[in-house]
Amino acid sequence: MDKGIFQYVLRYSKKEQLFLGIMAAASLPFYFIYLALPKQIIDDALGGKGGDKDLAFPKNYLGMELEQVPYLLTLCGLFLLLVFVNGGFKYFINVYRGAAGERMLRRLRFQLLERVLRFPLPQFRKTSQGEVVSMVTLETEPLGGFFGEALSLPSYQGGTLITLMVFMFVQDWKLGLAAIALYPVQGYLIPKLQKKVNLLGKERVLTVRRLSERIGETVSGAHEIHANDTSQYELADLSDRLGRIYAIRYAIYQKKFFIKFINNFLALLTPFFFFSIGGLLVINGDITMGALIAVLSAYKDVSAPWKMLLTYYQRLEDSKIKYQQLIQKFEIPELQDENRQKTAPEEIPTLEGKLTASNISWVEDDGLRVLDGASVSFDLPSHIALVGGPGGGKSEFSQLMARLLEPTSGRITMGEKNVADLPEAVIGRQVSYVSQEPYIFSGTIRDNLLYGLKHRPLRDAEYSEEEKSERADFMSESVNSGNSAYDIQADWIDLSQVGADSQEIL
Repeated sequence: MDKGIFQYVLRYSKKEQLFLGIMAAASLPFYFIYLALPKQIIDDALGGKGGDKDLAFPKNYLGMELEQVPYLLTLCGLFLLLVFVNGGFKYFINVYRGAAGERMLRRLRFQLLERVLRFPLPQFRKTSQGEVVSMVTLETEPLGGFFGEALSLPSYQGGTLITLMVFMFVQDWKLGLAAIALYPVQGYLIPKLQKKVNLLGKERVLTVRRLSERIGETVSGAHEIHANDTSQYELADLSDRLGRIYAIRYAIYQKKFFIKFINNFLALLTPFFFFSIGGLLVINGDITMGALIAVLSAYKDVSAPWKMLLTYYQRLEDSKIKYQQLIQKFEIPELQDENRQKTAPEEIPTLEGKLTASNISWVEDDGLRVLDGASVSFDLPSHIALVGGPGGGKSEFSQLMARLLEPTSGRITMGEKNVADLPEAVIGRQVSYVSQEPYIFSGTIRDNLLYGLKHRPLRDAEYSEEEKSERADFMSESVNSGNSAYDIQADWIDLSQVGADSQEIL
């Protein structure tokens, strides 16, 4: 997977981000005209220059000769139209951005789950079920919103902010300077404070992840807790972990709301300059009342894109941390080759001849050598018993035969085929493995009995014409999101593996 979050975004949503950028750029001219209309209404239609009513009418506007009232109504109608146009741009951009983000989130979750299925079995001793569930569901959720706005939000909100600044400078450069005077202060202070919040956020994620793992252990080991009267010890441990999370979150709240306090104070300080400096300029006749009102109206809109950009920066830093933490957990050196799961030969070969294990060794992560130079050879099919005491390597050797474990050294062949080179489509259909404690999946007993026959969809599901269209769109979206192209509603049961011709016989 890509190491950086922007690399990931560009790899899988470059077209969507580019389209959103084009839409953002297309909206800016309409927004500029929208900002300029209030000044035109006040100064040209209402006589805003000190209340002068002796304006020259009719006026030629858009090729029409208009008296004062029609001229005013035309400008107001145009203003209303631009409100609708700008709202339409914003609606479309937000919806498209949300869809792009959700599609990326779906892709990320699928990729993480796909990697979980490629973990070697020993990895699950180091990674708890609760930890994996938390990472794939909860920790990825904030990334979905950021994926959609990674490039589109700064381009749209940044473009809006620049348009507002240009408009204010066009009205009067002094008012323009007053509008941006405090931005350098915010630009310097906010990132420094936000960095501390991000570090606390990273610590919080790790602490919650450990709590999730500990809760999973508590539930799984409930019988041991009751048998040894350690419930108070466990509750004290959970209380300590909850206390750490509280302390971290309290520190985050203090710093986060201090940042908001600074932003709000500086944002409300700027109107002071407008009323004082702008008022003097109007009194001296340097600018019109319409220009001042237009600038005040524009500045009212400045806070929204500026806050959005500051929030974006905060989410950017937070998303970088979350993404890197996820990647670190799912990027393991022993990850199995994905082609083992995806590759399926047209005809599944029969594993015949001899099963030969040559000089097999298997060492656990802690260095314990469970098998050391084991060799065996027997004809297929055969009935073989592996006999030995506890910890003698019987289970591990069986799992090596079924390639559930990878030998540390040595080689296993079935006939002329190296087991390490065979795809799961061959091993999973030609080699059966039943452990001492088989896992029962949710569903019916029949579902579990037939589970080993569901390798690939063999027959399409039956849909009505309306359902076919809906399902086609659903599967198309699945493929576009990098998910499975197989329909879970299809018939997956391979009757030929058990010699049956129909479901009734089965």
